[in-house]
Amino acid sequence: IPSRLRGRGVEVSKTLFYSKGVSLTGYGLAYQGDFENMLHRVTNGRLQHEMLVRASKSEKPGRKAIDATAGMGEDGFLLAAQGYEVTLYEQNPVIAVLLKDALRRAKKHPVLKEIAARMKLTEGNSVELMPALLDPVDVIYLDPMFPARQKSSLINKKLQLIQKLEPPCSQETDLFDAAISADPDKIIVKRPLKSDFLAGRKPSYTLSGKAIRYDCYTL
Repeated sequence: IPSRLRGRGVEVSKTLFYSKGVSLTGYGLAYQGDFENMLHRVTNGRLQHEMLVRASKSEKPGRKAIDATAGMGEDGFLLAAQGYEVTLYEQNPVIAVLLKDALRRAKKHPVLKEIAARMKLTEGNSVELMPALLDPVDVIYLDPMFPARQKSSLINKKLQLIQKLEPPCSQETDLFDAAISADPDKIIVKRPLKSDFLAGRKPSYTLSGKAIRYDCYTL
């Protein structure tokens, strides 16, 4: 394990580097980032049915988005598939290594490479990075993750392992304020269906599904 990852949640897990990429094991779970499992969501006309794509719909040329809570980058991938140039912020170094490896492999995939080419990973705290942005951005996406109090049966194994390393955001107001300071056209927040608004702020409108919703703030 690289020295920069030690003491950052990997004492009870292992980051394994091997020929097929980087894998994380621990807590009786194992996970490797892989955008290939997103193929069915972005092909054969399915992309336009994704709620996040509907929430971020735009035909603006050169549109840019920030995924300020990247995790394993799956939502950022949907934004990139929709045509955005996406900057992904991830502050946990272990998750960043997994995501970087997943992007590396995606950029070699015959179908995924065009989408992955529009994704750029930046390791760091988005609360600190967003206020320093100089270039205009169209959309900022926030997913503070589902609260830990949810029953574990409702959370898949990948999310269980990621939450061990990076618990749900406890600084929601700071996160929202940092997004506003970047002056985007829109902020999109992913929330559990029945949860409170992020930082208690009512959205301009909401798109709701069976288990989650997207609160949209037009600025």
